[in-house]
Amino acid sequence: MPLEFGLKDFIDIFLVTLMLYTCYRVMKESRSLNIFFGVLIFVVFWLFVSQILEMKLLGSILDKLVSVGTLALIILFQEEIRNFFFTIGRHRQVENLLRMLRRNKKGVQTTNKDDIMPIVMACMSMSKQKVGALIVIERNLPLNDIMRSGEIIDADVNQRLIENIFFKNSPLHDGAMVISKKRIKAAGCILPVSHSMDIPKELGLRHRAAKGISQETDALAVIVSEETGNISVAYKDTFHLRLSAEELERFLTDYQT
Repeated sequence: MPLEFGLKDFIDIFLVTLMLYTCYRVMKESRSLNIFFGVLIFVVFWLFVSQILEMKLLGSILDKLVSVGTLALIILFQEEIRNFFFTIGRHRQVENLLRMLRRNKKGVQTTNKDDIMPIVMACMSMSKQKVGALIVIERNLPLNDIMRSGEIIDADVNQRLIENIFFKNSPLHDGAMVISKKRIKAAGCILPVSHSMDIPKELGLRHRAAKGISQETDALAVIVSEETGNISVAYKDTFHLRLSAEELERFLTDYQT
């Protein structure tokens, strides 16, 4: 009986190819490419033995290994799986839908210069004095776990307060500040550090922490370099380096809400 190749088969092959390509990219970014190829070779061998050669004994043994191995892979790659689903969730269309739902729930929130300028002015002042700073601005995804890692403040966004927190002798200056719902919620917070090999070597630990939080959440991370005084923003796994005051203000206005 001749094999029939229809639209459903084409979609099936396309989706499997897309899934494998996505897994390949995730594994490549996490430097687990050898494990990916090892799993792929095992799956091909398992299908060849059980489906083509129809070896019942060896096939049943491999079936058991696959069922146990799936759970082991989920435990082993839980961080990569989490990042994979987060990448899907932060897709522009999904993000716009979440934003609409939040606005319907809480009413339309507007961002004005009174909310932005204390952050901009504080960053410019610290930039001139070469005072290192890391400010994380919460957007749609809550940062409660990050806040709990630092000291809870819950104060109005104020230029002098921001500068005092990041003053070199301050006990909280090494951590990150979290701004949520137009208030400084916490300081001295610990962020996940990115191990990406794409980060330029001249960028320090603050930039790696900013990159890490931008990879795992949709937050904005503003960095003031202690070495150069340059102001940068990390957003959606991308750096925007050496920003002027006008560029920083425009960026925060466009993407804070």
